Amino acid sequence: MFVRIVKLSFQPEKTEEFLGNFEKSKENIRNFPGCRLLELYREKTNTNVFFTYSYWDSEEDLEAYRNSELFKGIWNKTKILFNDKPMAWSVDKLATLP
Repeated sequence: MFVRIVKLSFQPEKTEEFLGNFEKSKENIRNFPGCRLLELYREKTNTNVFFTYSYWDSEEDLEAYRNSELFKGIWNKTKILFNDKPMAWSVDKLATLP
C-alpha cells in the first residue's frame, strides 16, 4: 500500500465550487478498485489550499484511476478552478501510531 498526497490551490472565490464537486464524487473515488482511504484537508490559514490523501493497494490501481473516465470528468471540472499548479507526491507509509 502507498499513499498519494495532492496539494490543490484554488481561486478563493472557487473553493465552494470545488467542495461541491468533491462532495458529489468522493464516494466514487473512494470505491474505485484499489482505493482504501480518501481524505480531504483544508489549510487553516490559506483556506483556498486543500490536500487530498488517498491510500492505494498499488501504483497500478492509482494509474488505472488516473486513466479512468471518472478521473477525467473530475479533473476537467477541477483544473479550471486552480490559481496555482497542483503538486503530488506518492509515498510509502512506514509507520502508524494509534
